[in-house]
Amino acid sequence: SRLLLAARGWGRLGAMSRYSTEQRGRPNSPDYRLYFKNADGKYISPFHDIPLFAGSKEDKEIPAKRSKTTGSEVLFNMIVEVPRWTNAKMEIATEEPLNPIKHDIKKGKLRYVANIFPHKGYIWNYGALPQTWEDPNYTDKITGCCGDNDPIDVCEIGSKIHSSGEIVQVKVLGVLALVDEGETDWKIIAISADDPEAQKINGKYFYIDGVKKHKPGYLEATLDWFQLYKIPDGKPENHFAFNGEFKNKDFAVEIIKSTHEHWKALLHKKVDGGTIKCTNVLVSGSPFCCSDEDARSIVQSVRIF
Repeated sequence: SRLLLAARGWGRLGAMSRYSTEQRGRPNSPDYRLYFKNADGKYISPFHDIPLFAGSKEDKEIPAKRSKTTGSEVLFNMIVEVPRWTNAKMEIATEEPLNPIKHDIKKGKLRYVANIFPHKGYIWNYGALPQTWEDPNYTDKITGCCGDNDPIDVCEIGSKIHSSGEIVQVKVLGVLALVDEGETDWKIIAISADDPEAQKINGKYFYIDGVKKHKPGYLEATLDWFQLYKIPDGKPENHFAFNGEFKNKDFAVEIIKSTHEHWKALLHKKVDGGTIKCTNVLVSGSPFCCSDEDARSIVQSVRIF
């Protein structure tokens, strides 16, 4: 199948933003939704219609054969859900058509992560890679657990605080294998490609070791945060595969590619996605592809307060 990719991201490497967002409902309310539009002003799904690989050309095979690079580095698009230092648990609504960003709800209440001393809220820009899916029916050979039914998570460690709904082109540095309530929940460690420290963290220090050199204590804080952040909610500590060891960039890229393949199977109805909504506008050949008019109707049916 082929993708018609009209947009490339927020253009943090020089071009003007090719995406925009439209808010529906009030922030900090159950009704809040953040919908996405492409360069043509058409509503799209950030989960399915934004390319995984940054700089993918229009009308290219999935995955794109040519992607934007910095030197020999392939870059990925990251959808920012939660800005650094904030507490509201914002996430892509995988079970809603066009998958807007919403405020997560648990037992009828809006979810906010606790401040785990000495941290304040999320300690990175937190989000996901589009066109990836951790299949809950697939048992990971490495962790022995099934996927968590979401796009793969990203912790962006650059110096800038990004906004919810922003698309950031990132350089992958490594990955942490969190096992959350018996599910595999990979956490990609990445940095915005135009961050001043992005070029310092390179092959000389093998990427994840470069984080240890240029951002001392950050990986240790990340491990600490993920281990403890659910304890204030009355849950036990989280556990990790590999005894909490961060795996390197090449390992991380292979995990991304695997979840991208699972996403392709999902979008072409080769696997059962359960309650996942695969409504998209740009994935040609997908049985879930809808018209621009249908996408507009989906958004307009959502109440504005």
